[in-house]
Amino acid sequence: MTARLADIAAQAGVSEATVSRVLNGKPGVAAATRESVLAALDVLGYERPVRLRQRSAGLVGLITPELDNPIFPALAQVIGQALTRQGYTPVLATQTPGGSTEDELTEMLVDRGVSGIIFVSGLHADTTADMTRYDQLRGQGVPFVLINGFSPKVQAPFVSPDDRAAMQLAVTHLTALGHTRIGLAVGPKRYVPVLRKIEGFRLAMQERLGLAEDAVEELIQHSLYTLEGGQAAAAALIGRGCTAVVCASDMMALGAIRAARQQGLRVPQDVSVVGFDDSPLIAFTDPPLTTVRQPVQAMGQAAVRTLLEEIGGTPAPHSEFVFHPELVVRGSTASGPGRV
Repeated sequence: MTARLADIAAQAGVSEATVSRVLNGKPGVAAATRESVLAALDVLGYERPVRLRQRSAGLVGLITPELDNPIFPALAQVIGQALTRQGYTPVLATQTPGGSTEDELTEMLVDRGVSGIIFVSGLHADTTADMTRYDQLRGQGVPFVLINGFSPKVQAPFVSPDDRAAMQLAVTHLTALGHTRIGLAVGPKRYVPVLRKIEGFRLAMQERLGLAEDAVEELIQHSLYTLEGGQAAAAALIGRGCTAVVCASDMMALGAIRAARQQGLRVPQDVSVVGFDDSPLIAFTDPPLTTVRQPVQAMGQAAVRTLLEEIGGTPAPHSEFVFHPELVVRGSTASGPGRV
């Protein structure tokens, strides 16, 4: 014990007597000095005495879709770190095919007395889903925040990327490279982010290329938010003469690259591909993927800040906080055919 006290005292720059007072919870030690001693404990790898550990302010549930898409673990990491810094303990609940539903996960978290819940790309993003489930949750007194997707029927704060602006960034980039036949590979029509991406794509194609609405519609292909879904959608779009494909996720974009190669085409020399998310490791694909970066850090931190305000009794505005995305140009886009 004496050796340990000496080590801690040396690390903190205080006397052994002061270290002893802090460890035994005795009064008469300045707050800054107390923090220095606790920090020294942490640095030296000693466990803090139980009475000195920061008590958890409570559990916060985080419900995400499957974790196969790297954007969801990235969001979970940002949200988890932000909650931990505020003294909360994150509880990650993941939906998997054939596993627990969003409603079952919500019930499980509520039964465990969570202080609040953050939903990522949940049923709130599905225009065909029954939104009364969120009214019931609010009726139980559980604060919550919803990420990616918006419904005017739900009284809660929403956090979203600007999907319309994302498509305008992608189309502007591709038309500047000389592409005039640009396709859009997106997920099922019932999802709010899909509808917004279509709106942005349609507007950008009309503004940049002067295409009529009918002409734009044949350049939109719905599929699944998977590598295989992107491959199927891109194959159809390339078959319609598209020299560039904008995808609703990076996973779909990787599928689009595979579809082009299966047809003997090169990316980006013959077909340009743009993703969406800028998920981890996507800069290291072959070729490195040009993508529209979803502002994960800002969105995750805003969701936590908003939820903690709700938990603290200061309700955040029941509206949507929209974050602007950023185009990241890499190696999967190049000049259109016939343009040097």
